[in-house]
Amino acid sequence: MPARPSLLYVTDLAYPARGRRYGDEDVFLTSRLRADFDIALCQPLDAGALMDRFDAVVVRNSGPVLHYRRAYDAFRDRATARRTLVYNPLHGRADMAGKGYLLDLTAAGHPVIPTVDRPEHLDRLPESDQYAVKPRTGADSIGLTFVTGDRLAGLAYGDILVQPRVDFRYEVSFYYVDDTFQYALYAPDPARRWELEPYEPSAADLAFARRFIEWNTLDHGIQRVDACRTREGALLLVELEDLNPYLSLDLVDDRTRDTFVAGMTASLHRFLEAAPRA
Repeated sequence: MPARPSLLYVTDLAYPARGRRYGDEDVFLTSRLRADFDIALCQPLDAGALMDRFDAVVVRNSGPVLHYRRAYDAFRDRATARRTLVYNPLHGRADMAGKGYLLDLTAAGHPVIPTVDRPEHLDRLPESDQYAVKPRTGADSIGLTFVTGDRLAGLAYGDILVQPRVDFRYEVSFYYVDDTFQYALYAPDPARRWELEPYEPSAADLAFARRFIEWNTLDHGIQRVDACRTREGALLLVELEDLNPYLSLDLVDDRTRDTFVAGMTASLHRFLEAAPRA
């Protein structure tokens, strides 16, 4: 491995994310990572054609995969066949593989919003005034709808997941590099998901988040554990983002931001050093 490894940094700088500025975050991160790496930024649709020229590919704020599904699948297939180093590694078990992991976590008894995908399993859900219906491959709330219980039987099952609509106090996100907790942010107003503030997690909160980091078994990479606090005080997993989680780095203080950059830099070095030599 050369003294200064080269990274292809995949980002959609122009993606119009509501309440977030993907481009600003990735311009900041790459400006700091350049102290240790040679970096080129590329749009997601170009990653497959360019990746062979770099020591590793870093997938960051690349937007919802459903907007470029065919190109993403081709990228994954090519990277797997050529044993290309991709960060986060492509064997993630959570959002990287679609929302089906919520079924696995529900079945295993983890503290997650109960989720089913078959009409014969609807009796496994708690009663609710409304139910959330979302596509297995959804992201950014794309395709999310809410229905009343009398409409559940008539849904077109196969590619959808059904959950009770949880009446929660707030949503909170825990951010990790590898298995190290970095910081937490929360949305005090449930109606304003991306108006986030710093959150000081308790030991119980961190134990909750860590169980999902450990479940995912990613040795390297950036993950975000999204949860909601119920009216009764419990935390339930909303999603485990292990593909391209937005980090909201503009909302943390300078020290936290510097610590995150140092952690990501060290993680990338470990990732490259651990890779099998050709």
